[in-house]
Amino acid sequence: MILLGEGMNLEVNGYSIYLILLVTIISSYLLTYLAKRIAHHVGAIDEPNERKVHKVPMPRCGGLAIFGAFIIGYMIYGEPTTQMLSILIGAFIIVLTGFIDDIKPIRARTKFLFQILAASIVVFYGSTYFTEITFLGLHLNFSYWIGTVLSVIFIVAIANAINLIDGLDGLAAGISAINFATIAIIAIILNKIGGLDIILSLIMLGATIGFLGHNSPPAKIFMGDSGSLFLGFMIAVISLLGFKMATITSLIVPLVILAIPIFDTLFAILRRLLKGESIGKPDKDHLHHQLLKMNFSARKTILIIYFINILFSTVSIFYVIGDNKIAIILYIILMIILLFFVLKTDILFKHKNKKIHV
Repeated sequence: MILLGEGMNLEVNGYSIYLILLVTIISSYLLTYLAKRIAHHVGAIDEPNERKVHKVPMPRCGGLAIFGAFIIGYMIYGEPTTQMLSILIGAFIIVLTGFIDDIKPIRARTKFLFQILAASIVVFYGSTYFTEITFLGLHLNFSYWIGTVLSVIFIVAIANAINLIDGLDGLAAGISAINFATIAIIAIILNKIGGLDIILSLIMLGATIGFLGHNSPPAKIFMGDSGSLFLGFMIAVISLLGFKMATITSLIVPLVILAIPIFDTLFAILRRLLKGESIGKPDKDHLHHQLLKMNFSARKTILIIYFINILFSTVSIFYVIGDNKIAIILYIILMIILLFFVLKTDILFKHKNKKIHV
């Protein structure tokens, strides 16, 4: 085995981590060319409008490339189990639902029902669900039904959180890549790199990075709902697997890693409720929109969000290794930044001065 310091190896089930990443990155990058052709063939084109940032029509089936690379990675490096089969079936339902919506928008209620179906297959058929949770010093044990229902809600919520933040070139893919990388790093630190959660994290990390080769600003293709829902679905599933395999020992870890999409989603819900609007109504007041209003370019906006996301991920890593002092200091700093952002922008409620200068 290849070693990374004492007790840490860089192999998973006999395969080099570098090889897993290389194969999935190349697969995703090449499959994205095919995804572009499919998008044009089926008419899955994202037309610009007043709510969107892009100015030219853009193919939006990039999720097919990410999913394809995921399948290739699984066929080479994965093992056939009932749990993995449930994930494959659920992922296929999610991607197919998103793909249909990319071609011709379907009702939100219909998408939601298929998301619940996909999550339920993973939870009930794959037996992947919360049995206990440690959170802020509390240890909670769940009955079967409470644990399964919470798990379905968790998967659907995270899938939609990633979907909502997908508003700039490379944003959702970059945030997802940081998430997958963080889970992999935690697994390496804890020397728990033989589980399904780490294998899927590496496969998804490679698949996402490969797609970013086409999706980074200026993007040549969007991932569409087929991609953003799939990434959110896999992030949630890998988090649940992490609990079962003791890679993730506390609910704080995934919540902190996913802080950006979670906060953005919560602010969107509260913002619309304060306006008396439907929580599903789209708007241009998300986190990335606020940074654009501060005269940051699209590229700088994405880099700022990446940086903040990496800081949140760093908090989770320090928490896992037991250095709570640094974790708490970083978290307090991030919360102060977040509070300042809420008070100075329109992310939650409108201010008198619409234009924000930095």
